[in-house]
Amino acid sequence: MKLWQKVILGLILGIVAGFLLGQKAEYLKPLGTIFINLIKMIIVPLIFFSLLAGITSMGSGQNVSRVGLKAALAFLFTSAFAVVIGLVVGHVFHPGQGVTLDFAHDYGNHIASKAPPTIPEMLLNIIPTNALGAMVEGNILQVIVFAIFTGVTLNLLGDKCRKVTELTQEMAQVTFKMIGMVVELAPIGVFGYISWAVGTQGVEIIISLAKLVCTVLFACLLQYFLFGLLILVFGRISPLPFFRKMLEPQALAFSTSSSKATLTTAMRVLHEKIGVSKTSTNFVLPLGAAINMDATAIYLGICAIFFAQVTGTVLMPADYIKLIFMCTIASIGAAGIPSGSLIFMGMVLNSVGLPMEGVGIIAGVDRILDMVRTTINITGDATITLIIDKSEGTLDEKTYYS
Repeated sequence: MKLWQKVILGLILGIVAGFLLGQKAEYLKPLGTIFINLIKMIIVPLIFFSLLAGITSMGSGQNVSRVGLKAALAFLFTSAFAVVIGLVVGHVFHPGQGVTLDFAHDYGNHIASKAPPTIPEMLLNIIPTNALGAMVEGNILQVIVFAIFTGVTLNLLGDKCRKVTELTQEMAQVTFKMIGMVVELAPIGVFGYISWAVGTQGVEIIISLAKLVCTVLFACLLQYFLFGLLILVFGRISPLPFFRKMLEPQALAFSTSSSKATLTTAMRVLHEKIGVSKTSTNFVLPLGAAINMDATAIYLGICAIFFAQVTGTVLMPADYIKLIFMCTIASIGAAGIPSGSLIFMGMVLNSVGLPMEGVGIIAGVDRILDMVRTTINITGDATITLIIDKSEGTLDEKTYYS
């Protein structure tokens, strides 16, 4: 049985157990807590080494060329804008309204009670005075800053630190393997948290999760139409041929839930049917698959709003700025990591003081949304590749409109 099938089974059994046990389902909650604690244990080294590996693998040459820089900026912009879409749609639909979950006795509304930091304070707070202390305390923003600084330094030193660079790549693989092992326990974690949630909240939590799924689907639909608008405005061409010819890789993405499995098909369609140059197809599209996950950014933003609503937390303006940044970084980091969206969701929730235990609730419906997210992600990669190629004057418009 595949892992996602086990997760769905854990979800169903958790719902049944919750209804049968009622308040006694509280005794099953530790199963979910163990799963979340394992994620907490590995999330800091995962973020540090995955960022290091990504930065040091960029190196020099083509990857830092004008086209690469243009593409990277475009991918970052669309990801950040996707987070904004998720946050706005989450506030419009209120998927977490009507349910109250108390993940920890000492949680409360501490975010609402704190004074909003000033801009200088926000900038100062992201620079760690003690890098190891930031890791120990789980200050994710400071860990990210230190990882980026370390990665850039290693790139500048080049061959002088080749062994250290290779070690960071190997450590990243170690953390990926550890995450893979932890994710295997997801069905048990889902069973524990869902049974507890249903036992204490009844059918309301199921309705709330259904609203969350619908909210994410609506936001992804908006993002899909936005891709067409980007092609029309920045590419100055009709988006209709693009959408028509992208149906094949989109269908493959939906059925496999894997951007990597879809990449070769998307590359072939972009070059042969849409008319994108071989250079852009071979460079920009794989770059997008590595750093651009618009639907994941939307998903993380909506989930943050969802848990703010179910815990009764009022987010401050500074928290929304932090969410845009963290969801963008998380959507980049989640690429290529098994169940990466779930792992990095813990990072996003933690960054604004929301309970990481929420991951155990979301994991039950994650697979349902994963198919749609992958479809939107690969479409976004292809959209930016097309626009970049058009801006370089290398798009074969005759093939595009044929």
